[in-house]
Amino acid sequence: MQTKQALAALSAVAQESRLAVFRLLVQAGPAGMAASHIATQLGIAPSSLSFHLKELTHAALVTARQDGRFVIYAADFATMNALIGFLTENCCSGAPCTPPTLPESPQ
Repeated sequence: MQTKQALAALSAVAQESRLAVFRLLVQAGPAGMAASHIATQLGIAPSSLSFHLKELTHAALVTARQDGRFVIYAADFATMNALIGFLTENCCSGAPCTPPTLPESPQ
């Protein structure tokens, strides 16, 4: 993933409603979810949801497909994994990452 693509993806999820939509679609898995169901689940007005889905789609984090009279949205797991890889590719200067050791609490 290129820096410009990462910035677009991070920008898209840097808003509460869009982050909630993306997380819901990740939970839904590859089958995705109809826009009307997303709106109901999250309590987002359809006009607002349309705007948020457009932003997520432009950032390639969400795909849309027609299913009869419904539009089904799904998380784009390849983009999500590429973003995670981009964010962690230089982690720990190439050494295996280990969680920090917490100091023991006095007893």
